[in-house]
Amino acid sequence: MADRSPVARLMLGASALTTLGAIPPFLLGAQAVLIMRDLGFGAARLGIAVSTFFAVAAVATILASGLLERWGAGRMLLAAGVLVASGGLGLALLVQDWWVLVVAMAVLGAGNATCQGASNRTVATLLPASRRGLGFGLKQSAVPVAIMLGGLAVPTTTTLFGWRSTFVVAGAVGVLVALAGVVVLGRERTARGAPPGTAQPRAAETGGTRSAGSSAVGPRDLPPRGPLLLCGVATTFASAAANFLGSYLASWAHEVGLTISQAGLLMAAGSGASVLTRVLLGFQADRRYGGNLAVVASLTLVGAVCLAALGAVPREWAVVLFGFLAFALGWSWPGLYLYAVARLGRDTPTRASSVVQAGAFVGGALGPVGFGTVVEALGFQGAWLAGAGSFTVAGILTLLARRGFRRDLFTRPPAEPFGFGGGRRSPRFTTQPPSFDTRS
Repeated sequence: MADRSPVARLMLGASALTTLGAIPPFLLGAQAVLIMRDLGFGAARLGIAVSTFFAVAAVATILASGLLERWGAGRMLLAAGVLVASGGLGLALLVQDWWVLVVAMAVLGAGNATCQGASNRTVATLLPASRRGLGFGLKQSAVPVAIMLGGLAVPTTTTLFGWRSTFVVAGAVGVLVALAGVVVLGRERTARGAPPGTAQPRAAETGGTRSAGSSAVGPRDLPPRGPLLLCGVATTFASAAANFLGSYLASWAHEVGLTISQAGLLMAAGSGASVLTRVLLGFQADRRYGGNLAVVASLTLVGAVCLAALGAVPREWAVVLFGFLAFALGWSWPGLYLYAVARLGRDTPTRASSVVQAGAFVGGALGPVGFGTVVEALGFQGAWLAGAGSFTVAGILTLLARRGFRRDLFTRPPAEPFGFGGGRRSPRFTTQPPSFDTRS
């Protein structure tokens, strides 16, 4: 029992940091009517502000992935806290025009990338190998939680103190994260200066049958680039479809006959179900040896069926049923996808998961805008079919990436035995270290 408390703190800390980084666009969306009225701009410019957040997050994730791999926890927390505090407090206190809002959202996008990188590294390297699936599930549950918190902010903080107060709260939490980073950075410097032979904290081993192997000596063992890039592109398509679902399901539900309150309840129920499914998927992933990318592909294909049904059956019961299932299953893959890629990331799990994270950010930037254009051109029914196609492409690319990863494990086995392919009592396949490879 004594060992569970630090693990729980790491999981909850990673989830909280992810929520802090992800919440700004949802706060902006939930309070859009008030913000647009106060600053004097329309829906098109609101879309640009939200897309800027995700676009900057994607670029920052790609450019800084190697840097975050080298940084310690203290430096990452400090950077994340400073960026979130600067963007949140700047938006609350300085924004009087639309273009300043865009600048603030860009800073918050960079903060989101740093928050995600720090939490990904925490889960991928500091948690025990047997808890990383659950850790990624809890971490990625932060996104639907952020959607719910953004909605809850309107009748509470916004009603009492105005829309700027919600960003003051976010900025203040960023200050606390920065201060925590300073404390951790001091501890890291003290540990580095400890006399030889003194016990020092270290990351959990990445070896074993359920997680990627790593070697502390010699050059780093890198994952195959081709399958990793396929995963990044797949998450772009899947995230674009999922964010379209989150942005437009309520509007479609109201159009087919649900009241605004009923549409809101559907969104809340779907978000809650998505949280529960993500956690359960992570819990199950810790109890088998790989096989995660196949599950991810299945979930995206279920999402494709649900979106196609939303467009094909414009009825209230269909919107409730397939909308709920699209949230609960079709948008439950992010945590499992990050875990799968980090597990296959060999000696660079943080950099590997950053590729998937960047793809998700790109999809978040392109999805609502791109599919919104389809709505204007073809209507909602055509857009739902296009979203189903996007989910289908994501599933196919994920299966191709899975095939590439498996081929690479056989042809270039890690330094330590690595179990994969599924199985609960034992893995379906286990690599042999190169030195013990009997093949000619």
